[in-house]
Amino acid sequence: MSHAKPKLHNAMWPGLVGKEEGTDNPPISLDRMLELTAGAEVHGQRFDGIDSFLFHPHTDPDASDDELKAIADKIAAHGFAVGSLVAPIWPGTVGDAAMGDDEARSKFVLAVEKACRIAKIFNEHGVRKYGVIRIDSASGVEDWAKDPQANTKRIAETFQQAAQVAADHGERLAAEGEICWGGMHSWKDMLDLLEAVDMPETVGFQADLAHTYLYLLGYNAPEHALLKEGYTEDEFWAAYKTMTDALRPWTIDFHVAQNDGQVHGTGSHDKTGKHCPADDPNGKLDIVKCAGYWLEGAADRGIEHICWDGCMFPNDMLETPATWDTILDVMIQVREAHGWS
Repeated sequence: MSHAKPKLHNAMWPGLVGKEEGTDNPPISLDRMLELTAGAEVHGQRFDGIDSFLFHPHTDPDASDDELKAIADKIAAHGFAVGSLVAPIWPGTVGDAAMGDDEARSKFVLAVEKACRIAKIFNEHGVRKYGVIRIDSASGVEDWAKDPQANTKRIAETFQQAAQVAADHGERLAAEGEICWGGMHSWKDMLDLLEAVDMPETVGFQADLAHTYLYLLGYNAPEHALLKEGYTEDEFWAAYKTMTDALRPWTIDFHVAQNDGQVHGTGSHDKTGKHCPADDPNGKLDIVKCAGYWLEGAADRGIEHICWDGCMFPNDMLETPATWDTILDVMIQVREAHGWS
């Protein structure tokens, strides 16, 4: 049976994350990412929308109202909605480490303020009717590990300040579980942080299939590993249930992805989950089945869309139309298996 929801979105940041000018993989413009997304079609179905990264060169976080309305017009012209927005909370963008000094933490909150302003303009325009604002701790694992308890408390306090800003704008924040971010680098530390923030109406979890797979293996947190190399299929699903039972109640945003069990990264995204093509023969995940563990009860948690995430694909792969058709196909399979109307 075919379902109306969740809506199917493509992320724009794979055109930016891990890309560098002057290399074989320079940044891909927002215009081109929109074109590539609009070109995908499977059995007459297309992507419903996009999730956006609120930083250069796609979006100036200090763009004028008129400039932002022009971006909204451009997105809407493709027939797309805007869903979740990634706040520029990292050092080198607007923000800084959530467990840093007072100045760093104020920059983090400022980044969320800027994201909320852009969200408001998109909402009033009409191109955005759902989605969250995505954050993470913007803090390194090694730095966090110098004083785990104090640093988790500090991150939680920064998230609380940012959450008050979000709540004032009618927005929710989703913290993405990714092994490169301190205090969020294992399923247990992520759960501890969410409980320390203790604002479930405003702050939740963003689950990415690729990143959370590495939670199971305990990368960067061996003490929290739920699987050992050479695990059986039964062991995998038992571990997957343990992890999703813990984090699913907090999950308010969801990324469909594939992972080959390797870590990969550039710059601040060191040792993070390696996204793979949807049909990668080395992929470790049954994407559709795994998605069902996270999407159980999704509508009750306010989820209205899901998004593909394929960061750090080489540009020639992103420029290949078949890449997007394959991604859209698996997204449709996820909706058919676990969707709602």
